[in-house]
Amino acid sequence: MTLLFSPGIIMGRRGRASRKRTKKRDGTLQSVSLSHQPEYVALLRFVHQRGFTSKLLKPAFFSDTGRGLQAFKSVKPNQLLVSLPESCLLTTSTVLDSYLGHYMKRWQPRISPLLALCVFLVCERHRGPDADWSPYIHILPASYTCPAYFADDVTSLLPVGLRRRAIQQKDAVREIHSSNQDFFRTLQPILSQPVEDVMTFEALRWAWCSVNTRSVFMRQPSNKFLCGEDDYALAPFLDLLNHRPDVQVKAGFNHETKCYEIRSVCGTARFQQAFINYGPHDNQSLLMEYGFVASGNPHSLVYVDTEILCEVVNGNTTNLEQRMKFLTDNNFLNNLSISGEGPNWRLMTTLRLMSPQTLFYQWKAVLLGQMVGKEVERWSIRMAVALSQKLLQDTLTILDTISRHLQQGEPSLKQQLHVVESLLQEEKCILGRCLSSLRSAQVEATKIDENNAS
Repeated sequence: MTLLFSPGIIMGRRGRASRKRTKKRDGTLQSVSLSHQPEYVALLRFVHQRGFTSKLLKPAFFSDTGRGLQAFKSVKPNQLLVSLPESCLLTTSTVLDSYLGHYMKRWQPRISPLLALCVFLVCERHRGPDADWSPYIHILPASYTCPAYFADDVTSLLPVGLRRRAIQQKDAVREIHSSNQDFFRTLQPILSQPVEDVMTFEALRWAWCSVNTRSVFMRQPSNKFLCGEDDYALAPFLDLLNHRPDVQVKAGFNHETKCYEIRSVCGTARFQQAFINYGPHDNQSLLMEYGFVASGNPHSLVYVDTEILCEVVNGNTTNLEQRMKFLTDNNFLNNLSISGEGPNWRLMTTLRLMSPQTLFYQWKAVLLGQMVGKEVERWSIRMAVALSQKLLQDTLTILDTISRHLQQGEPSLKQQLHVVESLLQEEKCILGRCLSSLRSAQVEATKIDENNAS
């Protein structure tokens, strides 16, 4: 899980893959203890046998976030929330010391740490109750709501830029599977079924999402048997903690105690859900990496794709192709975005350069932040309004499409549709606030002009 804790401290890598968000009941958040369910009893016994002693947190189901951890006692500011011994962590060292180590150590070319962990998860799931890590495997989600799992019909509903990234994620996982078939075949002696029935694409995708969404950052020493940076560690029990954007924690592996520790900055009240922070991620990043969306996320943005930008300004400017080339050559068309406060500086600067009143000799000065007149500013704000309206209308249209899909009752796609719906609902709110801000700016500019004229 990607964790950002106190300012300037970034620990952890990946996080939760799925959120089962349900409505509040009677306006009050509900929680139900999971501690006595057999799979959680087995998980707690598993980590306790490996040296975990804390009884501060208990597994519970929450009506707003789904599965999480509840504070059984009050957690004071700067108190340790979790201290998980190294023996509880699943790392590449665990894998190389296991029955898989012989096969991985002799294979050339060397495999990546990520693939090593994925193969271990698949093999442990294949071994069933006899697997050493069975109690952990048993509580992992059966599937995820990351784009790697999305049906094509669901992927097509994502915003344009995110849709491209989602397709890249799906292709990347498929490439990992297809390019490692020779290595998978060497594992046949330890499998009770044909390797092609065990190391399937679906199995690898599940394992990839498990590692990608749930592992914490923990740099491992370089290993001659693996290729690439090794900084993944799966953390049973600890990875039940959910993300909240406004929470601050400090986290990392303590080399003195040999534990992965998370310390709460502000504390948690008794019987409340304990949260951590995966980092200052916007909702598109949260969906890509973890498969969920954070409501009211202060880091969230609506990204503007250049195709939509050109569609809006085309016919309202001159020499559009040359202006776009100039912006591209100056690497200025990345990270164009809109927040609730309005378009970001890069987007407004791009619009100023696209104004027909901005002449060629002024282009460089505009990129450097120079203002080139009231007419250019008015045009830029007007185009920002048109762009926001276009994005809002597109968002509303897709939300209607999602609503129809949900009404048609496609159970296999319901979770995927809900997470995309959550993203678009958040973006709808951002665009609405942005439009309000831009229109206020237009009104203020008109008042100033009228006052100057009088």
